[in-house]
Amino acid sequence: MPHVLIIDDDPTIQLILKKILADQGYDVSVASNGLEGIKQAQALRPALIICDWLMPLMDGLTVCRNLKTDPDLSTTFFILLTSRDAIEDRVYGLDNGADDLLTKPFELNELKARVRAGLRLHQASQDLTAQKRLLESEFSEAAEYVRSLLPKPLSGSVTIDARFIPSQHLGGDCFDYYWLDPDYLVIYLLDVSGHGLGAALPSISILNMLRSQSMYGVNFYQPSHVLAALNEAFQMDNQNDKYFTIWYGVYNRAKRQLVYSSAGHPPAILLHEHSHQGIQVTQLKTTGMPIGMLPDTRFTDQRCDIDSSSILYVFSDGIYEIFQDGNDLWGFDAFVTLLVNEQEAIADAGLDHILNHVKTLNTKASLDDDLSLLRIRFNPDGCPDVHAQANSA
Repeated sequence: MPHVLIIDDDPTIQLILKKILADQGYDVSVASNGLEGIKQAQALRPALIICDWLMPLMDGLTVCRNLKTDPDLSTTFFILLTSRDAIEDRVYGLDNGADDLLTKPFELNELKARVRAGLRLHQASQDLTAQKRLLESEFSEAAEYVRSLLPKPLSGSVTIDARFIPSQHLGGDCFDYYWLDPDYLVIYLLDVSGHGLGAALPSISILNMLRSQSMYGVNFYQPSHVLAALNEAFQMDNQNDKYFTIWYGVYNRAKRQLVYSSAGHPPAILLHEHSHQGIQVTQLKTTGMPIGMLPDTRFTDQRCDIDSSSILYVFSDGIYEIFQDGNDLWGFDAFVTLLVNEQEAIADAGLDHILNHVKTLNTKASLDDDLSLLRIRFNPDGCPDVHAQANSA
């Protein structure tokens, strides 16, 4: 039974409204002033409120503004009862939060119709809120599932720490790293276009395909060969117009060489200490369209030597496409500067130091896009961590 709250200082109006609405089968409560009305509304959480505009202690518009800021009462339908019938008064009332206005003296059938319409809208709003909460719960479960598929931190001759922070709507970020054999380590990070489950599902499919090495005839030691095979398998015309970017690298532990290829993805950042010039920054990127855009795209490999001071960062664009106050984009260059200038702090606090900085820049309650970040250190000694490899598989 819908609950209706009447807020009016006129006992006669109270009596008339209560009888009319009770006869319609509604549960009706009455308050004699605005302050009392707010208290009752907070306690009863009615579906609909009929409130007089002009009252002592607190007028109806002030009551309305107070209740509309309460998350538990923001969807309550608010009818403002007034003797004012000028157009500008009605506009003013609606602009200040009222959902409807009813002019006194009111006509009986009009009152009933306005109440029925208000309750329908309130119910629709409640249904939408419930659906929103359900979707948020499902997205949260999907994000946890994606997180469960991602590899554990790696230790040994190569140390890898990683973070994955999904956006409110979940996106298409995914990454993996594992030893192809005792000397070769594969590292990749991909980002499917769009948001929601439509982006997350292809991302999971690609991860499973690469992890199982189920693409026939593909040389997983050669990054450009892997990207070409993915481009053939995931053309966007056959994937609901979804494409993805990817950075894929293979590290040779014995030779301390990294071979890599990319497809429309942000460059990985390699930092290494130079004895005279300080920290040197190398952007690791090759030319190539995102996977799925064009069937005949060519991908190339590049290689670089890795010394014992080298630290590699692989990431999605969600780490730097952060809008600050005034809608200024933080940007790629600022992110790279942070990596260089905060090396000591990052070494002490790990990736959380970077993420805490990003959180201070983000002006929104949640990220607009998934955020994925890998930090890879190439240690001078040690051997592959077999336990970590088993966890990633």
